[in-house]
Formats: sequence, structure tokens, C-alpha cells
Amino acid sequence: MRASIALMIDPSLCRRVEEASLNAWPALQQSLLDGWVLRFSRGFTKRANSIVPVYPSQQAAMEKIRYCENLYSRERLKTIFRLTTVMDPSPLDAVLEQRGYQRVDPTRVLVCELDSASFAIGRTFHEVPRDAWLEAYASAANVPPAGMQLHAMLLTGIRSEHVFGLVSVDRVPVACGIAVLERELVGLFDVVTLPAARRQGHARALVESLLAWGRNNGARHAYLQVIEANQPARALYQRLGFDDLYHYWYRVAS
Repeated sequence: MRASIALMIDPSLCRRVEEASLNAWPALQQSLLDGWVLRFSRGFTKRANSIVPVYPSQQAAMEKIRYCENLYSRERLKTIFRLTTVMDPSPLDAVLEQRGYQRVDPTRVLVCELDSASFAIGRTFHEVPRDAWLEAYASAANVPPAGMQLHAMLLTGIRSEHVFGLVSVDRVPVACGIAVLERELVGLFDVVTLPAARRQGHARALVESLLAWGRNNGARHAYLQVIEANQPARALYQRLGFDDLYHYWYRVAS
């Protein structure tokens, strides 16, 4: 039986990946509160509009929760916490559950070693400018114009080296994704395939090309985030050599 990669790697990789993923998907605004990062992006994606505990706190949790609720209410946003297993989430998770916060979108963070991987950039893969990529993504994911504008603002904030990738058939984009490089890590984001083009190998061609780009630029590990219930995506990533690293979920105010 294959041993979990999470048991064989340096435990500090969890923290490195968590930091890199926050950097790779920047919020429009954020602030720090006693070990919590408060992120605000006008409601575009929970990831960019949530509270993320990143190191142990000293202050009372309930007092901080009320303070955050007031802040997010002023921004006309729901209060959302993103809880990870990078550090023990149990005490805060229990407090939020008692306060009526709903647990949603359990997600797995997966990692893959690239040192000995044989990924290659495919013939159907193309690096494109951000605006062209945004149009393709909006079409594939059915993003409305207002969401597309916010998406563009978030992507403009990426400071690390990155690439916008498309897989095209007869010059028509069928799959798209982003790779963001931070030192020895490359993260994959916004991987999506047009519904009519699924189960035809395009997602695999896209992911392999993005991984090859990352490895060619010095990455030793790749990471990505996948919703726990998305079995087809999880099966694809497992075939490509990804394994569980840590988990996270959201607690959303009712």
C-alpha cells in the first residue's frame, strides 16, 4: 500500500503551503487580529473574504468573533471563518458551531513531489494574457460581469511569478487554470473545464502542463485545493501523484 506523502514530508510543508496559498490568492484588503488574518474582497469567493487563523491567539475568542462580525457587517458581508488542520481548529470550531455558524465546503489540500515527475507541456496548452484568460474562465465557470471585474482585481494583486494557461481545441478554449510560483512551491488555482468538453482528457493536459511549467521554473512541490465532494477531480489528481496534506473548511454565519 502506498504510504501517504504527508507522513514522509517535512511537517513544516503544511505551513509553507498555507502561507503560499494565501499569497497566491490575495485579498483586496486584509488586516491582522491576534493571530487571525481578516480578508475582504467585496464578496468575491469565500477564500478572499474570510477570517483565517494562522497562529495561536492570546485574546478571548468570543470577544474577537463579535469584533469580526461587526467589521464584516459594516462591509455588508457574511462573517466567514476558514479553519485548517495546519493548527488545531477544534476549540474555535466548537465555539463557532455553538454560535450557529454552518460548516460548509470541506476541502482537501493536496501536494505532489515534482523532483522525479515526468510532466511535460502539451501541444494544446498555451500561455495567454490575463484578460484573454479571464474571458475563457468566465465562459467556462459562468461568471457574471461584476464577478469578472472583481476576479480581475484579485488576479492583479498576485505578486509571485505566475502563468495563465489554456487548453484549446481548434482555437477554442476548453480548459483553463493558473499556476503561481513561490520559491520551491507551485500552486494551481481556478482549474476548470467547459462542461461540454469534460471527460476528454483536457483537464489532465492542462494540469500536467501547469505542473511542468512550475517544475521548469524551480518548483519542487505542487499543491492545489479540491472540494472533498468533487470525486472526479480527486481521482484525476491522485492519478497524477497528488496526496492529502491537510484539510480546511468554512464556518459561515447564519
